[in-house]
Amino acid sequence: MPNSADALRTLLTRRIAILDGGMGTVLQQHHLQEEDFRGDRFADHASLLGGNNDLLCLTQPGIIRDVHTAYFAAGADIVETNTFNATTLSQAEYGLDDADFIRELNVAAARLARSAADDAAQDGQQRWV
Repeated sequence: MPNSADALRTLLTRRIAILDGGMGTVLQQHHLQEEDFRGDRFADHASLLGGNNDLLCLTQPGIIRDVHTAYFAAGADIVETNTFNATTLSQAEYGLDDADFIRELNVAAARLARSAADDAAQDGQQRWV
């Protein structure tokens, strides 16, 4: 079996690969409130967390995974991780700029996307993150 990079190159010689769409626009359809972003872990956090979509990888992982799953079901070959603002600079706005936390956030996002890709690949077609 070819490695993932070779398989992607092969796919790209046959057709255009389909990339997922916007994460934020899909999340807006869930009408999430401040407490949804906080979850139990950040219930007492000093800063407002609403709008911190990356944080949902930790507080609402099912929603994030469902978005990835929906994109695969719609025909996406590749999904991006939910890490648009998972950097120390962006998370500083929310008082969450600790380097260990940023790593945790990025790892959680990658695991959710990879898990959805692995499940989608059970149809015999490889998926990428």
